[in-house]
Amino acid sequence: MLIAERILRLQRGDTHHGVPVRVFLPVAGQAAWSCGWEIHWPGSIRSGTALGHDALQALVLALQAIGAQLYASDAHAAGELSWTNGRRGYGVPVSRLIRDRLEGDDAETL
Repeated sequence: MLIAERILRLQRGDTHHGVPVRVFLPVAGQAAWSCGWEIHWPGSIRSGTALGHDALQALVLALQAIGAQLYASDAHAAGELSWTNGRRGYGVPVSRLIRDRLEGDDAETL
C-alpha cells in the first residue's frame, strides 16, 4: 500500500519530466519488517526494499535508500533534478556516509 509520494522535477534541455518517488507501507515478516520504495525515472523504475527490526526502522532505511539513489544519480550530478524551484535538495534523509553530497535545505538541516 502506497503511503507517501513526492514528484521531483527532471529538466533535460527544454523537456520537463515528473519523477515520482514512492514509499510503501512497512510490512511485518517473520524475521524483519520490510518497506518498499520506487523512483520512477523516465523510461525506467528503480525500486528496492529496506529491512528493519521494526516498522519505523524499515521506513527510515527506505527513505535513506531513496536519498542515496537521488544524490548518486546522473540527473543530480548534471543539475537536472529538483524538488522545488532551484536546487534546494530533495527533502529525504541520507546516511552519514553521503551527507557531504547534500545541498540546499537538505544540507542546512544537519
